[in-house]
Amino acid sequence: MKYTIDKQEKYCLMRLHEEKLDSSVAPGLKSELITLHAEGVRNIVLDLSEVKYTDSSGLSALLVGNRIMQEDGGVFVLAALSDHTSKLIKISQLDSVLNILPTVEEAVDTVFMHEIEKDLKNTDGN
Repeated sequence: MKYTIDKQEKYCLMRLHEEKLDSSVAPGLKSELITLHAEGVRNIVLDLSEVKYTDSSGLSALLVGNRIMQEDGGVFVLAALSDHTSKLIKISQLDSVLNILPTVEEAVDTVFMHEIEKDLKNTDGN
């Protein structure tokens, strides 16, 4: 699996450099997301701009990423989806479950908004 990771203070940007997110790539993506989570990453932006095709195993990997980030109050945002991937997510009715934004910049903004909201809730609770 070809990808790059750019770790920032509040989030990690992962760019998948694959044309297909299928059964040959999905297990590697799952394990990388789990590893990042184990390293303490709580917010991930996944740039899928190079992915043209996704299958059910790819969707499964995305759902794993979404679940493990949300368990710790983090956020998992998908950015720059192809038409095919976007349609598959809609058909699977996962568009209400997954955070999807058109650009990486908007996805990063969402992470910062999430962090601000979390900080505000924490100060209100004290």
